[in-house]
Amino acid sequence: MALSVSRRVYYSSLSLRSFYLSNVALNGHVSWDSLSSVKSSVPGKSSFDVRQRYFTTILTPDSGESAFPSDLLSRKRVLTPDWKIGLYQDLVIPVTNFHNEDKGFMVLAGDVFDVPIRKDIIHRVVRWQLAKRQQGTHSTKTVSEVSGTGRKPWKQKGTGRARHGTLRGPQFRGGAIMHGPKPRSHAIKLNKKVRRLGLKIALSARAAEGKLMVFEDLELPSHKTKNIANHVSQMENIKKLLMVDGGPIDEKLKLATQNLHYVNVLPSIGLNVYSILLHDTLVMSRDAVNRIVERMHTPINR
Repeated sequence: MALSVSRRVYYSSLSLRSFYLSNVALNGHVSWDSLSSVKSSVPGKSSFDVRQRYFTTILTPDSGESAFPSDLLSRKRVLTPDWKIGLYQDLVIPVTNFHNEDKGFMVLAGDVFDVPIRKDIIHRVVRWQLAKRQQGTHSTKTVSEVSGTGRKPWKQKGTGRARHGTLRGPQFRGGAIMHGPKPRSHAIKLNKKVRRLGLKIALSARAAEGKLMVFEDLELPSHKTKNIANHVSQMENIKKLLMVDGGPIDEKLKLATQNLHYVNVLPSIGLNVYSILLHDTLVMSRDAVNRIVERMHTPINR
């Protein structure tokens, strides 16, 4: 098997190592001021742009030297088959808002946002969701339920016609439906731990693709649709956007997005696997991330 050569980013500098130990490992939260020691060495780029690319970009042999500060790259050649995810490692992601302002960084729990990708679990959870949301109100009428007379249409013998006892049978127009659907539940059983794992996998997939964004909050100054449309148009490579807030949805945000077919809003309690798969980009508020992690860490009641 041919192995590709890739350059991995290491915490080689003492300043980054001390920053990580003092802020991430101890506090679990990274502030913007704590990263002031990390300076930009790329001409024409701000320090925030460099930090953002540092925490979200994977460098390959085709990347140029200007793609990342050279002093933070290891010169050692590492043979790896491919970049792997699902190592349960905590992720550091920049936090911003609708105005693209710098709001520091946030640590995403590795056991929620960096789990191994399993398509079979995703398939089971989506199938469970779609089956459970079916109404099951379909109904047809049998011979005893259909409207019409029960009189024998003609005598048994002597007419030359086939024998019949009623005109409401399934072979007649306006008659009954045999073996038709009746109201029932289509829900199937799926263990809670499998449902929870499916949500973790969906979140991990979006984080691995670089399609997970964290905002400080989802508050808008106005309820105008054009404002949120302008903010979304400034984001790169977005076809359909799902925004997740921690508590109840802000009324201005709800009014601003209700006429945009490519933008949907959910509270954190309503976040599900199927909705994540329907949208290529996921935007979560800081409060939503905290609530999702807390929910994933809550023991399952048996």
